[in-house]
Amino acid sequence: MNNIFTAFVGHRRLASGPVATVALTVKRAAPDASEPILIFSDETGRQVDFDLRGDERDVVARLTEASFPGGGVEADQPSAPRGRGRPKLGVVAREVTLLPRHWEWLNAQRGGASVALRKLVEEARRTGGEKDRERRERDAAYHFMSAMAGDMAHFEEASRALFANDRKRLVELIVDWPTDIRDHIVKLAYSDRE
Repeated sequence: MNNIFTAFVGHRRLASGPVATVALTVKRAAPDASEPILIFSDETGRQVDFDLRGDERDVVARLTEASFPGGGVEADQPSAPRGRGRPKLGVVAREVTLLPRHWEWLNAQRGGASVALRKLVEEARRTGGEKDRERRERDAAYHFMSAMAGDMAHFEEASRALFANDRKRLVELIVDWPTDIRDHIVKLAYSDRE
């Protein structure tokens, strides 16, 4: 679901897909839209704004990888000639604050502190990945639900069901909400658990 955006005209889904596709669809629909058009990141559930000034080429040109990581249109970057030495691997030096006993333990590990920390982080990502993914999906669904359905019937109860991971109760509570909003909430909250 990463890097997918969804646009709504009022309570109706207008488009869903990569950033350039959604932005161009919104640009084409905006002059005739009778209700506001809102665009959301499916990854975060938060509303985003696209700069739709100019013609379609101008719009696409502004949708760079830097503006929408992983979901934008890659800007053409001339490749710089490679210099001597080790290639850059994207390693960023940062400061970590630990107690002396933590540093002692890390430094005693095979490969030193950096290798030990990388192994610990990778292990945590493997073992906690599913829970982290479920939390991100729930948060995205809540952000979207708050923006689009915060004033609808049973919103508070639906929010509690979402955070309790009670899919059946959530669906029961939002059954009377507009179909596209209801379906998008369920998609965001339970994308890989269909």
